Amino acid sequence: MDLDGGNRRVFNRLGGGPSTDSSKNQKVCYHWRAGNCTRFPCPFLHRELPHPSASATANGSAAPKRFADDSGFSGPAPRRGPNFINNNHNNSWGRMGANKVVRKTEKLCNYWVQGNCTYGDKCRFLHSWSLGEGFTMLNHLDGHQKVVTGIALPAGMDKLYTGSKDETVRAWDANSGQCMGVINLGGEVGCMISEGPWLFVGVPNVVKAWNTQTNQELNLSGPVGQVYAMVVGNDLLFAGTQDGTILAWKFNAVTNSFEPAASLKGHTLAVASLVVGANRLYSASMDHSIKVWSLETLQCLQTLTEHTNVVMSLLCWEQFLLSCSLDQTVKVWVATENGNLKATYTQNEDHGLLNLRGMHDSESKPVLLCVCNDNSVRLYDLPSFSERGKIFAKQEIRAIEVGPGGLFFTGDGTGFRVWKWAEPIAAS
Repeated sequence: MDLDGGNRRVFNRLGGGPSTDSSKNQKVCYHWRAGNCTRFPCPFLHRELPHPSASATANGSAAPKRFADDSGFSGPAPRRGPNFINNNHNNSWGRMGANKVVRKTEKLCNYWVQGNCTYGDKCRFLHSWSLGEGFTMLNHLDGHQKVVTGIALPAGMDKLYTGSKDETVRAWDANSGQCMGVINLGGEVGCMISEGPWLFVGVPNVVKAWNTQTNQELNLSGPVGQVYAMVVGNDLLFAGTQDGTILAWKFNAVTNSFEPAASLKGHTLAVASLVVGANRLYSASMDHSIKVWSLETLQCLQTLTEHTNVVMSLLCWEQFLLSCSLDQTVKVWVATENGNLKATYTQNEDHGLLNLRGMHDSESKPVLLCVCNDNSVRLYDLPSFSERGKIFAKQEIRAIEVGPGGLFFTGDGTGFRVWKWAEPIAAS
């Protein structure tokens, strides 16, 4: 694997590899730490010195780990039973060496955002929608009148769909970026997913289903209030609703329709996120809790109450469950010997968190994308949580999705942006 490209520079800048600088440069730049170094080239280091005893896993040089298929990541993942235990990784979460200090990224220039910064290149604040190496923005597509709340890419199609609080779904040509059509729904889009040829859109009191190959349209009734989360698992479509209920439907191939299969009750407030992994359904709620359900019996097995505010998003990675909350934390959960989950690591942030996604960069290293309620996305290496970069937006980011070939998408009040991990530079 080639590590000489842009990602290698990020890897070294974050203290992930040995330094080859001469002895006179073995001092970290004070101004860089403060975020305002203007010297180029600077005679001092613009990275923290690695700790001599930092392990390969801690600094990110171990073999890349694989995400589970149900997390939206590419690549096969080993199937695991419900009682999987792997204590080898437990101590590597958030470890970056004793001397490691994650550099806080620069502040976006508000005047530049409004288009009237008079300092130009001399401005001390950032004049860019992103910070970090290894990824770049390809396009910014607008058209929605309100914030984008869902992004979906049906398998095998050259179309991308976005849903918005403006009560519409838009179809986009994935090659040209042109809007190909607008569907008026009569209600705000709470969430949107795709499974096979089907596109599912959650709106108040109903889930709308479209078969993108046959253009068949179905309305799945039952939800009370807005539908904030959906996921497919064990041949069932699950939808988390505003009243705290999780509804399930099963597709009947004979009648070519979705039939009600179950109603899971237990949350006292709206369900904000659903994810499937290890033969379990995990639900996060505005009641500050996470519930673990058996996919076979649909019975609640465990309730996690460590978060102190709304739990906004869940993500499965290997044998771990990740959760984020408005309490400004990301928690990592792992199964104990009795099969129950316990928190093994907590990542503290400066702002509330809205959404989690994960993917691999161009060198197959796992990266966590954390949407914060300060109009930004933070990118972290896993499992070290060393910072890879940051994405900014003019308005709050409410949707994020991972696509094929290193693509990922962010949606906010101005439309949605297309991002891509750069291919590693081939060794000469």
